[in-house]
Amino acid sequence: MPAPFDFDYIVIGSGFGGSVSACRLTEKGYTVGVMEMGRRWTAADFPKTNWNVRRWVWRPGLKLFGFYNIRLFRHVMVMCGNAVGGGSITYGNVLLRAPDNIWDQGSWAGLKDWQRIMPQYYVMAERMLGVTENKILGEADLRLKRMAQLQGVGGTFYRARVATFFAPEGEAGGRTYADPYFGGEGPERGTCVGCGGCLIGCRHNAKNTLDKNYLYFAEKRGAQVYAETRVVDVRPLNGKEDGADGYEVLTECSTAWFAKRRRRFRCRGVVFAASSLGTTELLFRLKQNGSLPRISDDLGQRVRTNAESLLGVRFPGDDKSMSPGVTVGSGIYVDERTHIEAARFPEGSDAIGLLMTLLCGGRAGWTRVFTWLWTLLTHPLQALDVHNPLGFARQTVLLLVMQAVDVHINMRFKRRWYWPFVRQLCSEAGPLPIPTILAEGNDFVAKGAKALGGIATAMQGEILFNLPGTGHCMGGCAMADAPARGVMDAQHRVFGYRNLLVCDGSMLSANLGVNPSLTIAALAEHAMSHIPAKA
Repeated sequence: MPAPFDFDYIVIGSGFGGSVSACRLTEKGYTVGVMEMGRRWTAADFPKTNWNVRRWVWRPGLKLFGFYNIRLFRHVMVMCGNAVGGGSITYGNVLLRAPDNIWDQGSWAGLKDWQRIMPQYYVMAERMLGVTENKILGEADLRLKRMAQLQGVGGTFYRARVATFFAPEGEAGGRTYADPYFGGEGPERGTCVGCGGCLIGCRHNAKNTLDKNYLYFAEKRGAQVYAETRVVDVRPLNGKEDGADGYEVLTECSTAWFAKRRRRFRCRGVVFAASSLGTTELLFRLKQNGSLPRISDDLGQRVRTNAESLLGVRFPGDDKSMSPGVTVGSGIYVDERTHIEAARFPEGSDAIGLLMTLLCGGRAGWTRVFTWLWTLLTHPLQALDVHNPLGFARQTVLLLVMQAVDVHINMRFKRRWYWPFVRQLCSEAGPLPIPTILAEGNDFVAKGAKALGGIATAMQGEILFNLPGTGHCMGGCAMADAPARGVMDAQHRVFGYRNLLVCDGSMLSANLGVNPSLTIAALAEHAMSHIPAKA
């Protein structure tokens, strides 16, 4: 007799894809185990500022057990979240639908009538996540609006759609209410106080993170969440190469140096939802070690970044703080492909200021360093202001520029020449480089800063190392019609295997040009709709 299963499904990761999957699978009667590499957080646990590096940054090898991770590659710097609830713990809290035309681009084009199918799943995700129009416009939002008006695009200004519980009209934030979303079945919530702290964890219980909706109900229906747990192997049972008899999943503790506490679980199916990089890296490892050799050779191809750039305008000495509001409270469109959002950090969270410098012109590449040096020499007082991190959050409107242009890199899993002992995820250039200069965004920010008396800023990595940064890494496990062109089919099933699915940012097969979280959740809803209720 074969050994019994520990779970019907194991979900790897608890972000926007994993939590949706766990919720819908338990709703259909399946037993579910969720393996999450990060820690579980409560409102009382979050750091007050991002200077508390041990509680903010996720780098367990250095005993830093936060939730904000930065991964450096040759062609991109990726910022992402690691926690129970995934990126929802540390994202900017904005949930936008992708433009309709993205469904006609990339490898998923033509697989389904996406423009007809997806609206219903967006509606489902928006309802569960409590998406609403931002009700708190802070000084940062008003200055973005003013910049847009001065440059003739004021009519495109909008209040962001955010996952936040706001106070009723005329009432101050900070009050606790019984569950306002699910007829009393959900957890208590607090109303938003507009502190601007979404990126470092909401300490007021107002942010609709996944542990308060999808994952909350998954656990309520019996799902077991294993925090601080890394999956290191997934192998078909009983020698059935296609996984017809289920899978064995090997895990270990993600936060321990030595006491790894390895465990084995048996399950009927596996949902990979460990983020774009996490799932791609794990599948590479499983393909190369022989556990899942049928994984498509297309794995790691066409990893996208929203073609984005983090700029800003700093106002030293201004008596008005840029911190109040929701982290991403508003946005504008410079043109049909260039989208800019206003963002902020709460007062005192100045650590990101260490990564900023004066915005300069020039061409992308090593020659831009000389343009930057000349800019510093000719604007010494501005340079001193910008390179002083103290007061950064209070004085700075961060401007996230995103473009819907189809550029990408490819990921490989190989030994690096300077560290040949283990294989690692490495980037390779695509046909066109990911831009570090978005001319439309740079021009808008430079003109806006001059008009309002501020200082235009940019990320140091983009200027000094020609290294783009992104908080929206997408792709690597493309959806396609055949293994030669992708890793999974239109129902999110991994080619060559049974009951093996991918439901996270790695499945995104075109450049969205907006924050991808809502689209990931909607696509996960779509994936789960194809799984029948348990008999």
